[in-house]
Parts: sequence; C-alpha cells; structure tokens
Amino acid sequence: MRLSDYDYQLPEELIAQEPLVNRDQSRLMVVHKDNQNFEHKHFKDIINYLQPGDVLVLNDTKVIPARIFGTRIATGAKIEVLLLRQLTANRWETLVKPGKKARVGDILDFGQGQMQGKILDHTDVGGRIIEFSFREPFVQVLERIGTMPLPPYIKKPLADQQRYQTVYARQEGSAAAPTAGLHFTPELLAEIRSRGVITVNVLLHVGLGTFRPVQVEDITQHHMHEEYYEVTPEAAEKINTARERGGRIIAVGTTSVRCLETSANQAGQVLAGSGLTDIFIYPGYRFKVVEGLITNFHLPKSTLLMLVSALAGREKILAAYQEAVRQRYRFFSFGDAMLII
Repeated sequence: MRLSDYDYQLPEELIAQEPLVNRDQSRLMVVHKDNQNFEHKHFKDIINYLQPGDVLVLNDTKVIPARIFGTRIATGAKIEVLLLRQLTANRWETLVKPGKKARVGDILDFGQGQMQGKILDHTDVGGRIIEFSFREPFVQVLERIGTMPLPPYIKKPLADQQRYQTVYARQEGSAAAPTAGLHFTPELLAEIRSRGVITVNVLLHVGLGTFRPVQVEDITQHHMHEEYYEVTPEAAEKINTARERGGRIIAVGTTSVRCLETSANQAGQVLAGSGLTDIFIYPGYRFKVVEGLITNFHLPKSTLLMLVSALAGREKILAAYQEAVRQRYRFFSFGDAMLII
C-alpha cells in the first residue's frame, strides 16, 4: 500500500481558519457504507441518523496549553517546546524548536523564572525528554505561560481558547484536540440522549501518534507513536451490553476508534484497562467494535485518512473528499464533519 494512494488536491482556501459561531451549524456529509450516495446536511441533523440503543463514544481528553516559549539559560537563545506526553510527575516527552540547539544537559527558563526545564535525553523521533521544576502546581503555571497548540495550517489567532476544546473535555493531557467532537453542544448531546442513544466516555490523550506525518511510501512500514488511553469498567460494560442488545457502536473521532480497537479482544468485547497504544489502522484492518464514525476531513497522506478509508473503503472516501471539495466544505480541525454509517 502506497502513501501516494492517499493523496488528494485541496485548495488552500478550504482550510478552515476559525470555528463557526455555532458549533452544530457545521456542515455534515453522510457517507453510507452500503451505497454510493452522499448526503449533505448540517451537523445538528446527525440526530436523525442515530437510533435508540446506539452508543456514541466520546473521547473526553482535554487539551493543555502545551506550547511554551522559553530561553536557554546559558545563551539566552529563544526556544519553543511542545509537550507531547507526561512520563512522570515532572518529566515530559516533548518536541523542541530549534532542535539542533536543544542539547542534553541544557537548562531552559520559562515565564521569566516561573518554571525551568532540564533536557535529559533524545527520543527516537527527534524529540527531547525534559524534566521540569516549578514552585506552584504544574497545571497552574502552564495556564499562565502556555498557549494552545493549534495546528500549523491555522494561521489566524484563536479569539476564544475554549473553542479548541470539546464541551465534554474533562481529563487534561492532550497536545491537540479530538476535533470531531468540537461540533457537539450540550443541548445537542442532551437531545441525543433523550432519544435513547447512550453516550460513553473513553480517553486517549492526543499526541505525536495522531498527527505525525507518514514519511515512508510503503505505509505498512510506518510506526505510530505511543499515546495513553483508558477505558473504565463502566464504559466497557455499557458498550458490551449495548452490542449484545443490537446497538451500534459509533465513535466520535479517530482517537475514540483507536482507543476502542486497542481495548477490544478478538470476540469484539471491550475490556477495561489503560496503557499505551500504537495501533495503526489502515485498509485491510478488520474492525472488532466500531461500526460507525463521526469525523472531520483529514490531511492528505495522513494516518487519519487511512483509518477512515479502512472503515468505508479508500475509493469511497477519496470520492467523498472530491465531492467535499466540489461542494466547498471546510477542511481540517475547525472544518466540517463526516458521518460514516
């Protein structure tokens, strides 16, 4: 399977630079796995495609202000750090710019003395392990000195930082938002539940594994970076009970898919637990749990595009993307949505 098979042409003006005023007013393309027809709706119409007994699986991770700017104490040179994954109470796996000047042993200063970091080691993907020291709780310091880690294709500053959080975000730890969930409002979720649809929270902290580009032409040689996931006993029980009763499992976002498929056994039962996952889903993968997916439109050649192609078929997904371009859908993090059902 070739990387070039997952490429498509996208006019730059279709990359959404800011969220809509109302979350659920985004457009929604409905892709049916059993036929070739595409439907064009608005996101709030999604309620008409959900049935009593279905399970909507939400990733309740919360984005932290993971981009911090500092200086090397020895030289005063500016440095940018992106927090990827917490390893211990004080140690994080990070990406650093400029990387060539971030040497093991360097001491970094952030927020004019509010926090310091010592570079301990390199990672196998070119990052750095940094041990931080601080006088106040880490989260409080980060709220003051950090910024939301918006993707590089978003050039416009975000007026309201909460628009890069889902309304159900709860557990801090992500370096990027699970963007499929950005379309939901509390009112829409309440209406969905009132119709007998079950909502279940799982957790996958979004890190390098989700947005790291594929750099090999043979995609089977790509290795995902590990990300932390968690499925509670309560969540597993709700999902398994609903499946036994004929309910469909519909994931909100590719991160929810990866969490569920990691935690499921070969019989399709979701097992409670937590740990690190490097699952890479591409065409040929046999899904154990997930039957439907709510997702955004993804970057060309990305692992996310490969995942949705595994669920609905590569040719159908690429045709849907061509249709989305023709219909002037908005793409990527703040863009429109797709329902695969």
